[in-house]
Amino acid sequence: MIEEKGSISISTEDIFPIIKKWLYSEKDIFVRELISNCSDAISKHKELCGIGEAELADGETYKITVRMDKEEGTLSFEDNGIGMSADEVKKYINQIAFSGARDFLEKYKDSAENAQIIGHFGLGFYSAFMVSSKVTIDTLSYRPGEEAVYWESDGSTTFEMAESDRETRGTLVKLWLNDDGKEYLDRYVIRSVLEKYFRFLPVELYLECSDDKEGMEKKPVNDQLPLWTKKPQECTEEDYKNFYHSVFADMQDPLFWIHLNIDYPFRLQGILYFPKLRDEMGNLEGEVKLYCNRVFVADNIKEVIPEYLLLLKGCIDCPDLPLNVSRSFLQNDGTVIKLQSHIVKKVSDKLTGLFNTERESFEGYWDDIAPFVKFGCVRDEAFFEKVEKALLFKTCDGKYKTVEEYTADCKSEGEGESAKKLVYYTSDPAGQSTYIDLFRSNGIDPVVLDHVIDNAFISFFEYKKQNITFKRIDADVSEISGEHRDDEALAELIAPMDKDMEVKAAALTEDGPPALILLSEEERRMREMMKQWGSAGMNLPGEKKTFLFNTAHPLTKKLLETTDGEIRTLIAEELYDMALLGFRRLEAEEISRFMARTAKILERL
Repeated sequence: MIEEKGSISISTEDIFPIIKKWLYSEKDIFVRELISNCSDAISKHKELCGIGEAELADGETYKITVRMDKEEGTLSFEDNGIGMSADEVKKYINQIAFSGARDFLEKYKDSAENAQIIGHFGLGFYSAFMVSSKVTIDTLSYRPGEEAVYWESDGSTTFEMAESDRETRGTLVKLWLNDDGKEYLDRYVIRSVLEKYFRFLPVELYLECSDDKEGMEKKPVNDQLPLWTKKPQECTEEDYKNFYHSVFADMQDPLFWIHLNIDYPFRLQGILYFPKLRDEMGNLEGEVKLYCNRVFVADNIKEVIPEYLLLLKGCIDCPDLPLNVSRSFLQNDGTVIKLQSHIVKKVSDKLTGLFNTERESFEGYWDDIAPFVKFGCVRDEAFFEKVEKALLFKTCDGKYKTVEEYTADCKSEGEGESAKKLVYYTSDPAGQSTYIDLFRSNGIDPVVLDHVIDNAFISFFEYKKQNITFKRIDADVSEISGEHRDDEALAELIAPMDKDMEVKAAALTEDGPPALILLSEEERRMREMMKQWGSAGMNLPGEKKTFLFNTAHPLTKKLLETTDGEIRTLIAEELYDMALLGFRRLEAEEISRFMARTAKILERL
């Protein structure tokens, strides 16, 4: 007969209170730990059956049951796995420094190479005391002749052990929940936790609740066969889409996906989806779920998944990752580094493969995936080098071209080795339509770069490709206007509005804008940077804009020909505001002044 009282063996002084209060950052991790232990026990029994050291009764199936008793205030976890003997309870429960899972793998590593061990029964078990005033264990080993064992502790370092009347193989862990754990007596709370962590557990998982009068919890909580466990050739397009909708609650179909499945040099399975873009910022909020042996670990762990890949949605299952590790450990772990490299390669291979073999489809995806691809390039030069040839630029006419295709017929800036191919772009097709029309009329179709990432992307691109330079269409029109010349008479007309602005004149086209405001590309990018920093209204020190008169326009000609001083002033002020309106939004006072002056001019007609 087993009857014993004693103290739990603590390998480090005063570690128990730390475990109880601070071991895990999230309180519901205790559910993950206890069910992981149940899964371990079943996995062990399966492996022992496979090598003839244990048996599964006819008609018996493996399962884990979570029971919630609201009146009793308890939450229990039961499995029909390997169970424990009295000696094993003493070793794995009372001696916190030992790990049953680690011991098991060492003993059976030759005959049970594929054992799916999750967590560490021992340290993980004690997470139960985070939410409990008392914990009991009722267990019976698979070994014939072993006595069932009952174990109890109130959260101090003392315990009691005795013989149990349990007759079925397996283990029942029962928690008397304290005030911190009362929330888990809500059926919907505990079910949501089970679905979060164990949706894809390979063992049937049931939830039984004392308040479930309608019998709603008769079906397993989990889907035992996630799509990533199948071979890609076994999955249909509909399978991938249905799985995506189910996991991510996204009504829109994904654009395309990557099915990951490798066994060496590490085990990795998963599916990464490229979601459809909803809006500019929404695209920057992906969701990559990390699993370990189908047990959910966390969302978007940037120490495991490269940060820019977190813009995607997907599930990645890597059994070689431990469940409880520090972020610093992950950052320096060799397996994690290899894992990141492999995933990046798979993603880049998918992108370049689509570009090379399905160019039309790839162009159809580009508007949605461009922010992700560009962000990846800026963050990871190795990724840029892999996808460089597949980078597309959309023109104002809706055509998609690589930089080589776009610059094939472009003029160069500079001469000799310092010559650079010019790529003209717009960051606001609607607001910069005046400039776009001007360039189009001269046979140049600007590209559209209007995403928040584009400012950083083009700077990075120029750094990597020294023979390419980007200029926004309101930065330089010399290619379509010819030489810009000084004109003192026109400069005097603009001086009252802005004495620091440089004034130039050039013959554009009669139907083009009468005047433009130009800002150098360098200063324009600085403006964009300040805008992102929340300083959009500030003028940059030394900011030099150029006011360009279009001397081919009838209104500019009228300005130069008239001798009426008042008319000249009205036209000059009107041209200034028109140019300013094409350059930026007018302030309230500027709008009022512009409207009053326009009305005055119309009265004179």
